[in-house]
Amino acid sequence: MDREKLRTRLPPRVRASDLWKIDPEQLRDAQDAATLAAIRDQELAGLDIITDGEIRRESYSNYFVLALDGIDVDNPGEALDRNGNPMPVPRVAGPISRRESILRADAEFLRGASDRKIKVTVPGPFTMAQQAQNDHYGSEEEVAFAFADVVREEVTELFAAGVDIVQLDEPWMESRSEQARAYGIETLRRALDGVDGTTVLHICFGYPLFVPGHKRTYRFLPELAEAPVDQISIETAQAELDLEVLEQLGDKTIVLGVIALDSNEVESAETVAKRIERALPYTKNLVAAPDCGMKYLTREAALGKLQSLVAGARQVAA
Repeated sequence: MDREKLRTRLPPRVRASDLWKIDPEQLRDAQDAATLAAIRDQELAGLDIITDGEIRRESYSNYFVLALDGIDVDNPGEALDRNGNPMPVPRVAGPISRRESILRADAEFLRGASDRKIKVTVPGPFTMAQQAQNDHYGSEEEVAFAFADVVREEVTELFAAGVDIVQLDEPWMESRSEQARAYGIETLRRALDGVDGTTVLHICFGYPLFVPGHKRTYRFLPELAEAPVDQISIETAQAELDLEVLEQLGDKTIVLGVIALDSNEVESAETVAKRIERALPYTKNLVAAPDCGMKYLTREAALGKLQSLVAGARQVAA
């Protein structure tokens, strides 16, 4: 991956093949090797739950949405990013459907490479709808529901493939809170209807490289008490979030972001422990995690931060 080029643009919504430094014929093998390295780093750090590092994805969303029928990948649309600036996005030109499994092969590769619990993330239907130009459906809600139907098919297959935890990434529920209140929870219910397995919803303020100056409160979080998921994944390290809000999330397990991603500086285990302890007055159902994705950190910083994450969590558990 051309990391300098990666840092100069927002996470792509459309194709971004120019980010890769590897010949297309050799790319899959290179991605497999890098994925194994990411898995081993997570195991070395001592994580209980690991992912494949999403090495194969140019962004958390385009890998999935561009594999769907009904999306015109050659003629992108336009939508506003989280900062209100126009950017190229997928264009919905027909009925959205899944021609084949999108993430199952990646999940099976991960399952075969580690005996630890594994998590796979899927872009959430609400966020995919907000990131697309709709030239087919009659309303925003209909687009979100169409994405929800393909997400449900994918999540069901992932659990069948041996995945322990599936996470839906819904950062735009925070940035588009008015729309999220209107139909976000209903979209999630449609996406997870009949799904049997541990599910997580991740909501965040955006990568700090592009959305600096995090607020101390989410615009859409207490509402997730009604979401049909087992766990809610939030950021608290960069934002120094006011954690009283956790009392409003009922019996949900909180995936607590306690690793900041706005710099390569590696936190101490003691700093991580203090960030975890801030949540204890409000909930005891906690999983310690990074705030969000670590793609803009160096590999060395990411590994160091994960080692501190484990050490700090063990201090609190003891």
